[in-house]
Amino acid sequence: MAETLVQIASPRGPRLPEWARKGPTHFESLNKLKSGLRALNLHTVCESARCPNIHECFHRGAATFMILGNLCTRGCGFCSVPKGHPAKQDMRLDPSEPANVARMAADMKLRYVVITSVNRDDLDDGGSRHFASTVREVRGALPEARIEVLTPDFCGDMSAVARVLDGGPDVFNHNMETVPRLYRRVRPQANYTQSLDVLAFARVHRPAVLTKSGFMVGLGETDEEVRQLMRDLRAHDVDVATIGQYLQPTRRNLAVREFIAPELFDAWRDYGLGIGFRMVFSGPLVRSSYMADLVSEEANRPA
Repeated sequence: MAETLVQIASPRGPRLPEWARKGPTHFESLNKLKSGLRALNLHTVCESARCPNIHECFHRGAATFMILGNLCTRGCGFCSVPKGHPAKQDMRLDPSEPANVARMAADMKLRYVVITSVNRDDLDDGGSRHFASTVREVRGALPEARIEVLTPDFCGDMSAVARVLDGGPDVFNHNMETVPRLYRRVRPQANYTQSLDVLAFARVHRPAVLTKSGFMVGLGETDEEVRQLMRDLRAHDVDVATIGQYLQPTRRNLAVREFIAPELFDAWRDYGLGIGFRMVFSGPLVRSSYMADLVSEEANRPA
């Protein structure tokens, strides 16, 4: 990707270009929604992962609920979600969480609900029963809403994946995050082939469910590695891809290696559509759940 560099990374990382900046706005909407979430002891990945789109999404009345608590058992280099060790911290599941997510979604009058989670490798089912219960609670509270799940890999346990799918989501999302060469540095406790297998299983187990995956750029991958990742997703019959610029959430996380020019995001979108994706959402501030309702709507539009 040398030809696409905006600025070579310094020890602190390259300077954020103007086209990748988004200033904070809509503070009233943000604070109101945060108050409602805290009252029900709920978390969002928007807050925990320090998403740059949080002000915009909360103003739209959109949020990605993060279940299974707010402590993750993995230590991915890109992620700012708090890390926890079951033997050292209280990581018991909140039995009221599924009903509270449904209550909050109903209070927000959502037409599209995204549910994700931390990794819970300490649980025998990876938290999949809790996940499925949350989907069913939301379905009961909002029968007309569409539901998207963004799941972990459940350590490759396909019975856990099936359990979530049997809960009845409309969209199954599992993120690849990066190209295989960078997994050891970016996603050390995951496996590239295993994540592809999760997506392929979802397609076979529930063929009517839209399948989706997202990944970040700017971590040192090449243009051809990005295209190969997209080809791998299509080879596993994934319908939708999202591509966004990695932004370092805290000083403890991996530094940005490069900022990718908007023109290359457009080229990847066109390439993805050319190899058969139903929808490719590609841009500097794109995130896996960003504008998920509109992405799903576009992917389901008749050709």
